[in-house]
Amino acid sequence: MLEWIKRLWWRFLKGTDQHSFRFLPERLGWLSFFLLKLLYRGIRLSKDQQKILEQIPRDAVLIYAEKYPSRFTWLFCYTRFLQLGLNPPRIGLDNRMISWQPVMEVLRIVSVHLLHFLRHFSSPDPYASGEIQRRLLASQAGWVSLGDERGFYQRFVKEKTDPMRFLIRLQKEIDRPVVILPVLLFFSNKPVKSRPGIWDILFGTEHQPGRLRRLLFLFHHPGKVFFEVSEPVFINQFLSLHDGTDPSEEAVAISLRRRLLNQIHRHTISTIGPVLKSPDELKQEILVRDRLREYLAHYSETKNMPLSKVRRQASEYIDEIAARYSAFMINIASRAVNWIINAIFDGVSMDTEGLSRLKTLSQKGPLILIPCHKSHIDYLILSYVLYHNDMPCPHIAAGKNLSFWPLGPIFRRGGAFFLRRSFHGAVLYAKVFSEYIFTLLQEGYNIEFFIEGGRSRSGKLILPKLGFLSMLIDAYRHGACNDLTFVPIFIGYDRVLEEASYLHEIEGGQKKDENVWQIFNARKFLKKRYGRIYIRFNEAISMNRLLEQQQLHLQDMAPKQHSELCRHLGFKIINAIDQVSVVTPHALVAGALLNTVKKRFSRDEILADIDTYLRYLLGQRIQITDTLLIDPARALDHVLDYYVARDFIERFKDENGSENPEFKVITNKRPVLEYYKNNCIIFFIPVVFTSMAILEREAFQFSATDIHEGYGFLQHFFKNEFAYDVDKTPEYHVRKSIKSLIDDAVLTPHPTLPDTYHVTSAGLKELKMFARFLRTYFESYWIVLNFFMRYPKNSVEAGVRLKKIQSRGQRMYKRREIEHKEALSRLNFKNAEDFFLTNGIAGSEDKDAIDHYAAAIQRYLSVLSS
Repeated sequence: MLEWIKRLWWRFLKGTDQHSFRFLPERLGWLSFFLLKLLYRGIRLSKDQQKILEQIPRDAVLIYAEKYPSRFTWLFCYTRFLQLGLNPPRIGLDNRMISWQPVMEVLRIVSVHLLHFLRHFSSPDPYASGEIQRRLLASQAGWVSLGDERGFYQRFVKEKTDPMRFLIRLQKEIDRPVVILPVLLFFSNKPVKSRPGIWDILFGTEHQPGRLRRLLFLFHHPGKVFFEVSEPVFINQFLSLHDGTDPSEEAVAISLRRRLLNQIHRHTISTIGPVLKSPDELKQEILVRDRLREYLAHYSETKNMPLSKVRRQASEYIDEIAARYSAFMINIASRAVNWIINAIFDGVSMDTEGLSRLKTLSQKGPLILIPCHKSHIDYLILSYVLYHNDMPCPHIAAGKNLSFWPLGPIFRRGGAFFLRRSFHGAVLYAKVFSEYIFTLLQEGYNIEFFIEGGRSRSGKLILPKLGFLSMLIDAYRHGACNDLTFVPIFIGYDRVLEEASYLHEIEGGQKKDENVWQIFNARKFLKKRYGRIYIRFNEAISMNRLLEQQQLHLQDMAPKQHSELCRHLGFKIINAIDQVSVVTPHALVAGALLNTVKKRFSRDEILADIDTYLRYLLGQRIQITDTLLIDPARALDHVLDYYVARDFIERFKDENGSENPEFKVITNKRPVLEYYKNNCIIFFIPVVFTSMAILEREAFQFSATDIHEGYGFLQHFFKNEFAYDVDKTPEYHVRKSIKSLIDDAVLTPHPTLPDTYHVTSAGLKELKMFARFLRTYFESYWIVLNFFMRYPKNSVEAGVRLKKIQSRGQRMYKRREIEHKEALSRLNFKNAEDFFLTNGIAGSEDKDAIDHYAAAIQRYLSVLSS
């Protein structure tokens, strides 16, 4: 009878007495599982997050780690991962799950615990029995809480098993990796407020909601709750960091727990942003900082001003500068930007892999986001993209000209902080501004700024402005953050909204200040379509790594070295943006239209030219739009139709109905096409300079060394136009360009002479096609040089010099000394003026230098006109 009862008892226990509320079953009952799926159906788990889970080694001992104990999060992971076929957490290393256990399993657990208590006067310990280790080695995943107060009391006072110490010992005993995967469940993408409201006190905060508020989120705001996983921590790799130091096991466990908590904290900041302090709190932090207080006292003494007045002025400067970040306003702005995108654009082409890298990077520290600046849409679209991909909107450096009412207050609440165009003479303002930047980095905010200084009116990237970059590096040098991570970003458009105003300014018109009336005029944009928006992210540039590579130490750096570092970094960033820029059909067609020598040309002729350019771009692995990749001819026809509709080009009627119509560029519209041509010109510059240097020699045979000097001259001559890679020499670019020209049968290597090449008969035409990209710039520089030829030094004031140059250009164009209307560019004139002034030409007295550059320009123009 007793044996029969034992067998029945053992059958009831399913052959084991290892039953505990720490263990979840392989499957819940169908009704329980259905209810849990219904409860969690609105929680988002993105494909990128799922990939992280799928990349965990299959033989790994997997532990999911959360910050605070939450059965809600544990059950979500258990339910969703079962649905996805992933390894769900079944073992609570320091947690128990009483609810949602099957009824029969609850009876078994209670029976086993009661019997164990009657025998030993204590509860069973699955650590001591080895059941937790057995289950983990059987590939069941664990679940652990890192910041549990009760768990700390159990470990520290009652000396219960510490899960971290247990996992460290387990890793030392087995060859398989033990992996801890931090997980986070977000009920809102809004930042945590420093001061909770009454609703937060009664029902829990948005980030740690009570049960009632949690249910409200799940059923009233489905899709806004989302789940993320952080970077996996491999314990064997973590232990290798402690090799040779011989710390105690307890110390290593504490270090591991601290590492995981810091990682979760940083991941939280990267997703919703730092704790949101009120503007007054932030202002007080800045004003009471020792460094600023000492400076204010020194400034007061130096200027012989009352300290109270100096402090009041510093406080007013902060009000002038600071953002007033508002989650509510960002939500409203997000809807407005979404409407704008759908109303006037044909969608956004997004670099999803780059965005995923960006999200991972942000978990390590604040990011410095540096997009190119082509339109006012730039800062709207980037914040919009980040916001809708579960990242906080950055703080954006904006010109003070945008602080006008009513948009200024709106921009401030969207994260914009304002700076003056010049800090000249405003020493106190500059100091307060630098302290504000220091505070943003110290708090952990991502910062976005435009290294070009302002929007590009020419279509190509402007050379970097280094003032703000220098301030960031200075804040980093003083310990605002552990690293500065610069992210170069390309934002491009098929067509920009500000096209008309840019053309007005290029041709010499004054820039109109932003004002409230422009808001009402903006309605005209809604009647047009502007094509697609393109966003690409390049690899981030780490300040720590850059200093290590160059073996530099900021603390010991002289001012001149600091300036050189800023310049090097600025050009590196500009080149990184260029590397991920996208060539659009509108840009490529504009280039082909302006580079043709014929006044009237056929569709097939333009298509052939574009095919040459496309082969080069594809050979250099330059990014081009999908429409150009899939069907270039169709993309060409679409752009030609568009340019005809906008009266940029004229299509001639063909009475015979030919499929090869002829076109002509409208002269007055050439400057607009020049803008779009400049969108892609940077990709051709290496082969353009190489082609120009080859053509200059006027010989069909040459050696590579023969053209190094010519390439170097052109790179120097146009240094204000095209940013070049400071890490690569002219020899590198010549070698790479020659290879691409050989691949395209433009050049052939000499059969016997090393490093010697021959221009093919068909190749001569293609060399000129590339070289013509520079024709506009040579003509612009020729106009400026003509001005210096005719005016003695200091005979014209600097403020009116540019107007005189423009007048000179108009006269030369009318007399046909200049062939192309797009050469009458104020931007080109300014760059040429700066070049000549810094290279020994200030007036007609500098005859030797003038003759040198005049001969060079005429030589190149004669090559291009032949």
